[in-house]
Amino acid sequence: MAMKVNRWWLALAAILGLRLASMAWLPLASTSEPRYAEVARLMAVTGDWITPWFTPELPFWGKPPLSFWTEAIAFKLLGVTEFAARLPSWLATVAGMALLFVYARTYFGERVARSTLLIYVSCALVFMAAGAVLTDPFLALATTWAMVALAMSAKAPSPAWRYGFFVAMAVGLLAKGPLMLVLVAGPMLGLTVFYPSLRASFKRLPWVSGLALMLLLSVPWYLLAEQKTPGFLNYFLVGEHFLRFIDSGWAGDLYGVAHKRMKGAIWGEVLVASFPWGLVALAMLLRCVINPVQRAALWQTRHDPDKAYLLAWALFTPVFFTVSGNILWTYVLPALAAFSVLMALALETATFTQKPGRQLRATLVWLMPLLVTGYTAVVTLQPLHLKTEKHLVAYAMQHRQAGEQLVYLDKIPFSATFYSRGQAGVVTLKGLRPSSERTTNLYLALPKNNLEQLSKVLQQPLAPLFESAEYVLTLIPGAPSGQ
Repeated sequence: MAMKVNRWWLALAAILGLRLASMAWLPLASTSEPRYAEVARLMAVTGDWITPWFTPELPFWGKPPLSFWTEAIAFKLLGVTEFAARLPSWLATVAGMALLFVYARTYFGERVARSTLLIYVSCALVFMAAGAVLTDPFLALATTWAMVALAMSAKAPSPAWRYGFFVAMAVGLLAKGPLMLVLVAGPMLGLTVFYPSLRASFKRLPWVSGLALMLLLSVPWYLLAEQKTPGFLNYFLVGEHFLRFIDSGWAGDLYGVAHKRMKGAIWGEVLVASFPWGLVALAMLLRCVINPVQRAALWQTRHDPDKAYLLAWALFTPVFFTVSGNILWTYVLPALAAFSVLMALALETATFTQKPGRQLRATLVWLMPLLVTGYTAVVTLQPLHLKTEKHLVAYAMQHRQAGEQLVYLDKIPFSATFYSRGQAGVVTLKGLRPSSERTTNLYLALPKNNLEQLSKVLQQPLAPLFESAEYVLTLIPGAPSGQ
């Protein structure tokens, strides 16, 4: 038994260690990671802990500040690096796993608890989000904490769990906003109606003092944010939490574009986010539907309030987003904790506890961690496969002389802003003055296929100096100072 436990700890530590190490290799790429990292960097630089800023001139009203607070603190302590930006998400994931382990062990035993954590951390979305600059790991931590605290209050009604529920709600409000209330209250409504034991546990919470604590911890920031940048509450509460989800083409997004999808697409994202375990669960469910004996046994589980609790927790999030046409796969993350417990329980069968089944489980546990880590290593060694401006910015900053500036044509990628520490600028075609009007060289980054066209417009040859996945860097010389 001790050997099995030690092997389990080693496997879990190795998987978490792989993600921790790869966080330092991979440059910030695409949109979300560098955008959120830059918001946190600006917070650390300006010392403004109330309003996150999208740019030094534009407040970022899209998200509450909890993740930015943690990332800004990490920058202060560890320096402005990819590792520091991603570390808070990793820590939030580990904290959520610790809570999940306590819950699963208390309700279903040590073996199920260990299996739960290996399934959870090896789900595609969990493993990737644990090492990414996102707000979602903090929402997942908050929802897991709240659901675990509520369940544990029935078994061990200590103040830590009873008031921990309300602290978790406050964390969610500061991590993602009122969506936290929906994701916790939603599954509770049905459970309290159909399961008297759960209703009794729900009633035993210290609602008056607990809600007062939740409001005390969360509401002051909302009021201060509105006072500092009027209009925030309307945009965040109405736009981000209502219009975004009922209008798949919502045009009011100040910071990006709507993620227009077909309604019901969230269920496809469930399979992707939970890969490979979601496919296993689907296969097992189809087998139960076909087999009358297994179908009857599955139907009988509705009388078990503990499993009903998990099922409501796992299903409510995708059900809620089913009617939304504006979704991302990260929206599934709060549901994966409960899904992992259910999956661990489902695998407690002869098929998966015998040697071939155990080997299959081990293979599935390592599948996503090794695939993601391998991909990380490949794109780190071959950065042209990754949409990041880290290396182009580094080249320009290393070679430029005093007074020379790095600019992007028309629009600057978020990663260029982050890696230049806000020094890279934007220029329009009209703003590219003839060299006779400019005495300093200009490092210009522009989309790769635009170099030849720009050369014709400026009537001067432009040579490529450095290339990223999407941009090419060229030098536009200035006129000698004597002219």
